[in-house]
Amino acid sequence: MNHTIEHILVIRFRQIGDAVLAVALCSTLKKTFPAAKIDLVLNKSIAPLLKGHPDIDRIITFDPKENSDLCTYVGKVRRVMSQTRYDVIIDMRSTLRTLLFSLFSLHTPFRIGRRKWYNRLLQNYRIDYYNPDLVMDMVERNRMLVEPLQVVAPIETVHEFRLFVTEEERSAVRALMAGEGINFRKPIVLVSVTAKLDHKRWSVERMTEVIRRMIDMYAPQVIFNYAPGKEEEEAFQVYRALKEDPHVFIDLRTRSLRELAALCSMTTFFFGNEGGPRHIAHSMGVPSYVIFSPKINKQQWLPVNEVPAAGICTKDLCSPEEIRSLSYQEQYDRITVEEVWKELDPMLNRYLKV
Repeated sequence: MNHTIEHILVIRFRQIGDAVLAVALCSTLKKTFPAAKIDLVLNKSIAPLLKGHPDIDRIITFDPKENSDLCTYVGKVRRVMSQTRYDVIIDMRSTLRTLLFSLFSLHTPFRIGRRKWYNRLLQNYRIDYYNPDLVMDMVERNRMLVEPLQVVAPIETVHEFRLFVTEEERSAVRALMAGEGINFRKPIVLVSVTAKLDHKRWSVERMTEVIRRMIDMYAPQVIFNYAPGKEEEEAFQVYRALKEDPHVFIDLRTRSLRELAALCSMTTFFFGNEGGPRHIAHSMGVPSYVIFSPKINKQQWLPVNEVPAAGICTKDLCSPEEIRSLSYQEQYDRITVEEVWKELDPMLNRYLKV
């Protein structure tokens, strides 16, 4: 096929982890088509995290009002698609709403999405993304969306999903950490002690016990990652259960995703509930060990690359038949302190031991 790829649109709404993992797809596109401009569609709240990324030329944002009001949303999609003539559209979600990007750009030669029953007429390359026989993590699955472009050029795959912060941002966060008493000559562990959604939060009591063992065995400086509101209440609950241990820096808080990324870049290890913060830590090269809720597929959401990462889920401990017989909470309860510590301790011994 005689196509020149000059402008690519990638659509990736959803949450922090989804956006961070999409970086690998953008990097693959940039490495394969270095002269092409790559535009990325994101929710506005997440966009600052990817600001200044060398493999993303423009970030197009949608705020909550634009997403919630259908007329406003349709109008903005139409404007976006009328302003640029795209050679490739990669719709990483392929929902009825995101299909509008393809509808308003039917001249685009490559309109790529996930295979769904309703997108046959609008997307001319549909990938069997949900095939249950695929043993792939999310980075590998996302890469499948680039495969139709191999008729233009051999795909040069990038598995890493790196984020970048400036030295000024690092210096500002370093000063914040120093002001709270952090000693940069000693190990620092960032702990996702709670979670935004109740069903993605491991037992607070068990989390407390693991942190206690971590402090008793390795004496790291522990920073809790939490958001205001319910997460903050639960973080302080753990802090009080730890008897306000001086190893825990409960008041060291970041004010933005970019500050969190800068903080991650200066930590030694990440531990806690699986979610967006772990993906940010991974993107900054920080080793991690995380606990997956029963409905989250560890094999998919724990990408394998040069950054050490491990975790535990119910499927590691129970057979499929047993899992089907258990309630959601019973599945979660199978992840005990001892099972976590069995795998976590060797990693802590490797990365925290001074």
